Amino acid sequence: MHRPLAALLSISLLLTAQDPPKPIAGFTPAAARRQLELESKFDAALNRQNLQQWMKRITSKPHHVGSPGSREVAEFIAAQFKSWGYDTQIETVYPLFPTPKSRLLEMVAPTRYTAKIEEPPIEGDSTSSIKQDNLPVYNAYSTDGDVTGELVYVNRGLPDDYDRLRQMGIDVKGKIVLARYGGSWRGIKPKVAAENGAIGCLIFSDPQDDGYGAGDVYPKGGYRPQFSAQRGSVMDMPVYPGDPLTPFKGATDPNRAPDPKQAPTVTKIPVMPISYGDAEPLLRALGGPVAPQAWRGGLPLTYHTGPGPAKVHLKLEFDWKLAPAHNVVARMRGSEKPDEWILRGNHHDGWNFGASDPVSGMVALMEEAHGIAELAKTGWRPKRTIVFLAWDGEEPALLGSTEWAENHAAELKRHAVAYLNTDGTSRGFVSISGASTMELFAAQTARDVIDPQTRVSAMERAEARRKADGRPPEYRIGPLGSGSDYTVFQHHLGIPSLNFSFGGEDHYGVYHSNYDSYDHFVRFVDPDFQYTLATAQLGGRMILRLAEASSLPFRLDPLARSVRAWTTEVVKLTDDLRESTKKQNELIRGGALKLAADPRLTFIPPEPKPEVPHLNFAPLLNAVSKLEAVTAKASKGTVSDDALIRAEQYLTQDDGLPRRPWFRHVLHAPGFYTGYGVKTLPGIREAIEQRNWPEADAQMLRLADTLNRYSAFIEAAIR
Repeated sequence: MHRPLAALLSISLLLTAQDPPKPIAGFTPAAARRQLELESKFDAALNRQNLQQWMKRITSKPHHVGSPGSREVAEFIAAQFKSWGYDTQIETVYPLFPTPKSRLLEMVAPTRYTAKIEEPPIEGDSTSSIKQDNLPVYNAYSTDGDVTGELVYVNRGLPDDYDRLRQMGIDVKGKIVLARYGGSWRGIKPKVAAENGAIGCLIFSDPQDDGYGAGDVYPKGGYRPQFSAQRGSVMDMPVYPGDPLTPFKGATDPNRAPDPKQAPTVTKIPVMPISYGDAEPLLRALGGPVAPQAWRGGLPLTYHTGPGPAKVHLKLEFDWKLAPAHNVVARMRGSEKPDEWILRGNHHDGWNFGASDPVSGMVALMEEAHGIAELAKTGWRPKRTIVFLAWDGEEPALLGSTEWAENHAAELKRHAVAYLNTDGTSRGFVSISGASTMELFAAQTARDVIDPQTRVSAMERAEARRKADGRPPEYRIGPLGSGSDYTVFQHHLGIPSLNFSFGGEDHYGVYHSNYDSYDHFVRFVDPDFQYTLATAQLGGRMILRLAEASSLPFRLDPLARSVRAWTTEVVKLTDDLRESTKKQNELIRGGALKLAADPRLTFIPPEPKPEVPHLNFAPLLNAVSKLEAVTAKASKGTVSDDALIRAEQYLTQDDGLPRRPWFRHVLHAPGFYTGYGVKTLPGIREAIEQRNWPEADAQMLRLADTLNRYSAFIEAAIR
């Protein structure tokens, strides 16, 4: 039962009148008290029934980018914003988006098997039988192909797995590889397979990960059933996300030629996702050595590597076209600082129904907007402009957000204060990642949201979990890699960004499948929408505090602390690599001698690697010390809002990272071989990991120069 709004307000006001106000960065004590009262009114305006009703409507039909459902969803969201008083438009961009024309996977030896590559309807799931506009199982941005070859099982399909295969005497050149999901982003798997000479790639969902190895499968439980498969993009997004044909500029022309041959981020070999139901016959037919212990999954069989005798035929053909991506942009103009923009986004497109991913986050954003609109009805207006953004085309390649931000890059660099992102939410613990300068801001907002299950603050619960896991209980936010719409803002434009959600206690094993549905969500993810509501409470506080703060709540000392920690890591990485190389070379030479003495041994040792030189870290260490001194000085003075808005951009370089100039931020980026996973100090770290010592030296100097430039800018801005 809901308490009447007036009763909630009087209880809240009584409590805030009696208790000393909690400190809020950017607010004086008196202003903090008023802000907490405003947030209590915001909470009282929120309605869980809206979340449920909106989710059921949005997920009633497929709504992937380019579909009629996507346009309908965008128009529905825009109509809601308009009804609440926001200045609302739909801005459409036209990226390249392929859909399947034909898909065939068959085993042709030693027996025949034709893969189903279809997800059957499930009893009790009302949308799983919908066929119209439903995207079949496939990987977006796989190249066309018709290939036949022996099969090789490659575990997760990462570089270390291929090193292990070489040690076992197995070469994948001219073969089709079978990899299981996990360990890295899916697009890395065909990328590494192609680099090793494979002609095709299959990716299956092992039941150990999200099927019956994790719990009961849908519909009895929430985990992946036998013939469910994970759709998803395999575009080489660590090079750049967004439209493959228009890096650095918005895809606003609908009349361009959609030629995939002009798209360097499209895969080099055909790739297809399959279920564990389709993978099992292929794995059973494999011979060759038994797979290493760590490579064995949850299927009831002995995992072998091959190659052969299993031989498969993979044929894929796609309709390469430009698809309209409809972004909803809704503004509430600021009363005092209208040229400072607070951006809040979530995507609305899904791989068909997408209840958890992304609609749970989308409806939370909508309720934030609704709650803020209710405040505006009382005469209140935000000091800064608030911009709500509902993105299209996130699932294939962050299409809508990237193209919109590239198209508006100049004005975003002038006006954007911060970007706040969600991409689905569920039951459990609060999670926040992002720019180090927003760490205190993130912790304070999570402190002031009550966890629905435990009734303590979300921050307190998160700290208790950290302590239980043996980690320091003090809350720290980690840096962002990629995988959602913050990417263009944080890594390309240098706009401080946060990504937040709840999770960790749901039974969500149907990621990117037809079964990510409303029926699944209300049974196994967040049945009463309590955590979806908590997400709206958290997001609303973030928006209101950034919009209302007298001075922006950014703190520079956590940035210096993070950079010091990351620098220590790369120094240790180099030292550890030097020591491990020395030991490995000794073992390799010893193993080679044993092989020569005993021809029965068939292990193939790798070649000894060059010794690791001593790198000159002095310029970087000096720059970090300078950064620490300047940020300590800044913490005792004041840095203007105008400087804080521009500061993060001083941590970017116009020509970006080596071999991927689109990624401009020097402190963090998605890893070249991790995809979603973040690499801190990426220019140096990845050069060391790849043993490219001249590049490591060059990147060391570039990073030091950038940090010194940032420090000089901050020092000049301190009042």
